Amino acid sequence: MAPRLGERLVEEGILTAPQLEIAVRLSRERNESLVRTLVRERFVPEARLLEALARQQGLPFLTLRETVVEPAAVAALSARFVSHYRVMPVRLAGGVLTVALSNPFDLSAVEDIESSLGLRVASALACEADILESIQRHYGVGAETVERILADEPRQAAAGIVEPSHDLDLRADDASVVTLVNQLLQQAIADRATDIHFETYRDDVLTRRRIDGVLYDTPVSKQMATLYPAIISRIKLMAGLNIVERRLPQDGRARVTIAGQPYDLRVSVVPSIHGENIVIRILPTVMLFSLEHLGFSPAPLALLLDLLRLPHGIIFVTGPTGSGKSTTLYACLSRLNAREHKIITIEDPVEYEIKGIMQTQVNPRIDLTFARALRSMLRHDPDIMMVGEVRDRETAEITIQTALTGHLVFSTLHTNDAPSAAIRLLDMGIDPYLISSTVRAFLAQRLVRVVCEGCREWYEAGGRRMSRGRGCRQCNGTGYHGRVALCEVMTLVPQLQDLILKRTSAREIRDRAVKLGMVTLAADGWDKVAHGITTADEVLRVTFDTQPEAG
Repeated sequence: MAPRLGERLVEEGILTAPQLEIAVRLSRERNESLVRTLVRERFVPEARLLEALARQQGLPFLTLRETVVEPAAVAALSARFVSHYRVMPVRLAGGVLTVALSNPFDLSAVEDIESSLGLRVASALACEADILESIQRHYGVGAETVERILADEPRQAAAGIVEPSHDLDLRADDASVVTLVNQLLQQAIADRATDIHFETYRDDVLTRRRIDGVLYDTPVSKQMATLYPAIISRIKLMAGLNIVERRLPQDGRARVTIAGQPYDLRVSVVPSIHGENIVIRILPTVMLFSLEHLGFSPAPLALLLDLLRLPHGIIFVTGPTGSGKSTTLYACLSRLNAREHKIITIEDPVEYEIKGIMQTQVNPRIDLTFARALRSMLRHDPDIMMVGEVRDRETAEITIQTALTGHLVFSTLHTNDAPSAAIRLLDMGIDPYLISSTVRAFLAQRLVRVVCEGCREWYEAGGRRMSRGRGCRQCNGTGYHGRVALCEVMTLVPQLQDLILKRTSAREIRDRAVKLGMVTLAADGWDKVAHGITTADEVLRVTFDTQPEAG
């Protein structure tokens, strides 16, 4: 096979003769197939190699994401079997099971299927990554571990016996609830998830992941519901929570290691009528906060950089939960973080630790509120302060007094757009003169998903040239990979200060700001659509609520 395959690849221009000579030598030294060596050494892309091999042997080559996988075929083989042999059943008809393989010369899987199930096997070729992805999609994350637990350790599974290691790279081959939880976390991080949701219902357990701001179902084994109490106990132990308490909400945190990279897990447990629900927020312990990498357009970025040079005043970042406000604030503070500056933050919670910045977390249970912490922190001689959120009049008044005494202050408000933020402060009872004299700018922002570069395609619609993602392995079929910020920066120039002093509506403030050159969230979004960065659907999704409040 090897000489014929190699010669065929050279004839088709897929491989050079020197590469073939090296690959043949290495495959003999390593005692591995030529196919494996060619892929390992990256002499030939796996898909091109398998397509050539399929033509040579008269076998079909499958792209599993585009192939209909029959449920009967999946039911014919266990998760443990397909995970061990790395094969994917595709079709079952007339006693013949079609199985996708990445190495057709390893016949052990075929022989085991035919001998144990009494089925004839028809082979097809597919890339190994496609096979593994298809196994996960059709059997579920950690399905083989679930089967092993239920088959080999039923009493341990039911009791929720776990081990204390928080290093997720350890015990990868151990069939235990520890391993199952580790696999769920590892896969979530590999898929760029920021949150994992475990939800229990009368007769089912639902697992979901938030990726690029959108929740997606996580494929898991239907049998995982049997292990749900043990999974809850394991997660609680990791986060230092009370595993006996099931009636009250609990919050905790844990630090885990994956591929040598540490992550902080924020764990929230809430009781429901059918059991306990858990949300795990995944936070890298090391983040590079850079304004230039947040996706701001040049004009708003230039305005924000100018604002950071101010000696005092307040800069408010506004937007709903999940709009990236905290990330923008951390990026601003990171840019200002220098030995000559004393920077203090008051947060709820502290999401990321930044060396050189004094960070305090509020704790309402002991009456450590934003307002109380802010009063105390002023005695620590700060130059720059960040107040995680202005929620009430007391916090707003102290924040304004802090700015009046010569400090640069950053904070957030929950409003739909920048002009509405001024109205929100007025509604809190803040004197319009104090707003005009202390607030330097309101920055509203949203996050939109970025079109995946691996599958981007251009098309014409309504006379506009736009892009979209077809869906590929890189973006997990969504057409998007990553997010960037849309923003509008409203600096309080004298004309806008006058409108605030007159207590005019948010609509009037917005109209004047636009006339003065403010780029709105929607306008920023459509500019990114024109540049192929995001899609029209994304812009409409995140800017539908940005009409100003009545004021």
